[in-house]
Amino acid sequence: MCGRFTITSNLEEVVEVFDVGKTNYEYMKRYNVAPTQTVPGIFYKDGQRIMEGFKWGLIPFWSKDTKIAYKTINARAEGIERKPAFRHLLKRNRLLIPSDGFYEWRQEEDGKQPFRFQLESKAVFAFAGLYDTWRNADGEEVQSCTIITTTPNQLVSKVHNRMPVILTGEAAADWIDQDIVATEDVLSFLKPYPAELMMKYPVSRDVGNVKNAHESLIDEIPLNSQ
Repeated sequence: MCGRFTITSNLEEVVEVFDVGKTNYEYMKRYNVAPTQTVPGIFYKDGQRIMEGFKWGLIPFWSKDTKIAYKTINARAEGIERKPAFRHLLKRNRLLIPSDGFYEWRQEEDGKQPFRFQLESKAVFAFAGLYDTWRNADGEEVQSCTIITTTPNQLVSKVHNRMPVILTGEAAADWIDQDIVATEDVLSFLKPYPAELMMKYPVSRDVGNVKNAHESLIDEIPLNSQ
């Protein structure tokens, strides 16, 4: 799964990389993004790419309440086109969730050790996501999203058995292209990112507490320091 990530790039960089035309989101650098929090999402609307805030944990439009969000922070790529919560979103409700790193944990003799994964270039990238809009009884809207995961590449597999779908360059642009609607074309994006283009390093176990959000969480530590 993908349960924590970072977005420490400057807003100007995110806007440039993903060619964002309009920002309706109070962007800030974050070092320990967790489920149910609001995250930036980029989608295509009215002829431009727009960045808005989305609750992390998908709430399908047909859901009776918001409790399902805790179970839908991720969507498995395998069979996603058949899942009721996700299948109708694949054609038109695709989303880019900007990031520059994500955390996964490996079981050690003395507990779970977190690692941060990045691109080798340390550049900003995007998770492939889906979004939906839910309305409560009063008509108030909640925009929410899920991050799609796939089988791990060789680097991630040493730590965890899943990894988020990472998109860069043309793949990121095409993911939210409204003209790409055929199921087989959409599913072709959902594959592991090349291991040789990524890196990982150990970080403090403080990242395990969602209350911790300080910059030092992304600092590399020696494994024997904890």
